[in-house]
Amino acid sequence: MSQVAEVQQAGELSQASDSVIPTVVAPSSAGALFQLLRDGRPRTRADLAAATGFARSTIAARVEELLGIGLIAPTGPSSSTGGRPPATFAFNPETRSVLAVDVGVTHARVAVTDLNGRILVQHEQELDITSGPENVLDAVAETAEGLLASVGREIGELLGAGVGVPGPVEFDTGRPTSPPIMPGWDGFDIPGYLRQRFPVPILVDNDVNVMALGEHAAVHPDVANMMFVKVATGVGSGLISGGLLQRGAQGAAGDLGHIAVPDGDASLCRCGNVGCLEAAASGPAIARKLRDQGFDQLGHAELLDLVAEGEPKALQAVRHAGRQIGSVLAGCVNLLNPSVIVIGGSMALAGDQLLAGIREKVYSRSLPLATQHLRIVGSSTRGRAGVLGASALVTQQMLAAERINALVS
Repeated sequence: MSQVAEVQQAGELSQASDSVIPTVVAPSSAGALFQLLRDGRPRTRADLAAATGFARSTIAARVEELLGIGLIAPTGPSSSTGGRPPATFAFNPETRSVLAVDVGVTHARVAVTDLNGRILVQHEQELDITSGPENVLDAVAETAEGLLASVGREIGELLGAGVGVPGPVEFDTGRPTSPPIMPGWDGFDIPGYLRQRFPVPILVDNDVNVMALGEHAAVHPDVANMMFVKVATGVGSGLISGGLLQRGAQGAAGDLGHIAVPDGDASLCRCGNVGCLEAAASGPAIARKLRDQGFDQLGHAELLDLVAEGEPKALQAVRHAGRQIGSVLAGCVNLLNPSVIVIGGSMALAGDQLLAGIREKVYSRSLPLATQHLRIVGSSTRGRAGVLGASALVTQQMLAAERINALVS
């Protein structure tokens, strides 16, 4: 059995790490030592012994185990104070690749990354989520195969694949659950379907959860409590608490778009309720309100063009939508007390007007203690949060200490 197959076999467990009793990992194990080395900084065996307090013989054995599976590599000699300079070792992110897929309502982004989340190649294509799972996933798979070939990577070198989709997902199985904008996807076995072409661990999650992971890993790795809010065709959020993504009991945590807007109107939402944030402040909702004011044939793209041109009514509509989002987020701030809220999605391209409206309501309606150090910022990943998060979804699971220990044992 190849090393990558062994990694996959060690990882063929439930997707959900928070639905089982955590594995107790011995601090002197290879998996635990690998977590120390994942920062990429070269260290000698003596450095590792000093950092962990373990005997050099134990460190030497663990280093050999990690070298054997290719997850660390020699990085040359260290400086010497006399005699033969000691060898250094560091994480080897090039040893495997990750397939990262971000599926939206009208598009899909597909990327190949290394184990540090560095994008090796990426492609964006137009896709209609309503065309059904087979059509969408076949198109994604064909793109992925082409991207792997373009960077000289084999399917057998993949550590796994991460997929974000625009609807609720049962994370244990990777199956969408009653997704309101994904007809034909309810209960569809996304991992099973893709595994026919990519026989590797495949992890699937809601797109906003995946984007939260990507923004956190790439921009805010030291922030323990963060919200990522996507404002696009819909409105949703991903929650990072204590440094970990929070999915809730059934994977429905963060469904911001279906909270009723305080003092909002009675617009009918596609979920069947009235007054939801998504029905009031998503991109299509803003466009609809402007059409009511005489802007004919106004879609999402045209709305952003009007904002860029400085059209007063468009700016006013976006600012008002920001206030409605902020009214809902104020309650979230009081409840969850994040230190950073990141606004992403296509409507974030509307810029300062949306952010200004959000900030106005959050800071006026939240408790002073909760907003004392709160920052509300636009996404810094330039549309890459989804693929970065899909990559992180795989590496967080497959490079966890217990998985590495299962491999080396």
